[in-house]
Amino acid sequence: MARACWWCFFSKAVELLDTVFFILRKKPEQITFLHVYHHGTMLFNWWAGVKYVPGGQAFFIGMLNSLVHVFMYLYYGLASLGPHMQPYLWWKRYLTILQLCQLVAISAHSTYNLFADCPFPDGFNIAVLLYTLSLIALFLHFYHQSYLRGKREKLA
Repeated sequence: MARACWWCFFSKAVELLDTVFFILRKKPEQITFLHVYHHGTMLFNWWAGVKYVPGGQAFFIGMLNSLVHVFMYLYYGLASLGPHMQPYLWWKRYLTILQLCQLVAISAHSTYNLFADCPFPDGFNIAVLLYTLSLIALFLHFYHQSYLRGKREKLA
């Protein structure tokens, strides 16, 4: 479990390349506060997790996150093939919903651990819970801006 958590930490370092690619492709509009906050903090969060509490509880978070990233990078990979792929990329909205579901599951898991007999330190559970709540707020804002506000403006 600890080794799997280390690989999750390593993947967060690799994911920082997203920002580099956005810059190289001259797509600064994709470097949002959510992007910088999430990528900037995840590396530190996983470092702390691997250093102090690698194993079962952290593995759950990494497992969910890795599953979501499989779909996310599949989407990005298909999108990178060019405009002719657009008809097949209708599911971007659902990718954001999947990310939100992941964050809700992690929040529920951390909350449950605060009240259950669990050896995972309460301080880490509280930190994970607060962090995921901040991400839920940011992802909900992104969802609203990207999918609900735009739809309302088109109707008007």
